[in-house]
Amino acid sequence: MGEFKIKRIYDTPSDDDGYRVLVDRLWPRGVSRKTAQLDEWNKEIAPSPDLRKWFDHKEEHFQEFALKYRLELADRKEQLNELRQQAKNQSVSLLYAAKSPEINHTVILKEVLSEG
Repeated sequence: MGEFKIKRIYDTPSDDDGYRVLVDRLWPRGVSRKTAQLDEWNKEIAPSPDLRKWFDHKEEHFQEFALKYRLELADRKEQLNELRQQAKNQSVSLLYAAKSPEINHTVILKEVLSEG
């Protein structure tokens, strides 16, 4: 069985990335589709536009953001299960564009995927 990994879209793709899925609603600046080497772009599993704008990657909002994002993910069972299916055969890299590796939605997404 594979694992869920978190990786910035700006990092160079590697062989151990496995299934590469961008989990941001917006396409990252300065990244071409060719260099991204994506298997999937899943906008639906990303935080809603309103939640993303409210959070604004501010550390002081992160705890409340995590709760609200988990509530949104509760309505995304199909997308979560599809990613879990991918992880049965290979690693799944959850790609994001945010600057902070600790203060971003993929941290919460990885936890939710691993819980299921």
